[in-house]
Amino acid sequence: MVAKEPLPGRVKTRLCPPCSPAEAAALAAAALADTLDAATASGADRVVLALDGRPGPWCPPGVDIVDQGDGGLDRRLTAAWAATRGPAVQVGMDTPQLTAGDLDAVMAALAAPGVDAVLGPATDGGWWTVGLRRPHPHAFLGVPTSRPDTGARQHGRLAALGLRTRTLPACTDVDSWSDAVAVAVGAPGTRFAATVRRLVAGTAA
Repeated sequence: MVAKEPLPGRVKTRLCPPCSPAEAAALAAAALADTLDAATASGADRVVLALDGRPGPWCPPGVDIVDQGDGGLDRRLTAAWAATRGPAVQVGMDTPQLTAGDLDAVMAALAAPGVDAVLGPATDGGWWTVGLRRPHPHAFLGVPTSRPDTGARQHGRLAALGLRTRTLPACTDVDSWSDAVAVAVGAPGTRFAATVRRLVAGTAA
């Protein structure tokens, strides 16, 4: 997993407005906690968090923390993958609706015969997960991020490297407040959903 420490003004800034920076950070912390809980409950042998910042109470025990390093996101993704061994699956902090079963399904798809990589497109044009049988030093370098064609470009890079890539079902990233509400409705038992409900109730009050 690749993430930033959920500090006001550093995370989920596209939620502001309607959220304040502190409220956006609270949503990010809840999303991190939900995603890390799903990862630790999955069948993964090891959960690695490439973190920009310091771990907090949202990080459960048993998670290996590594530094993201410097540079653009493509370089930080490359650094994160250098900390992995063997087959690995990556997710971010934007999909708190993921369950341990969802992550197990991604790992199973990666382990299928004839598959070198998996890529899950996000509905905004990016991607929500990528899996590689083996880390590749050129899998991410130079691929532009945060664009409507990021997912397509990432798929093209994997294909250019000769990796047989399976496309997974699309998933919604939380980028906007409407995304946050939709994800909370679809995953009502999560910390993220509880935080959205609390913020909505506070607005109504």
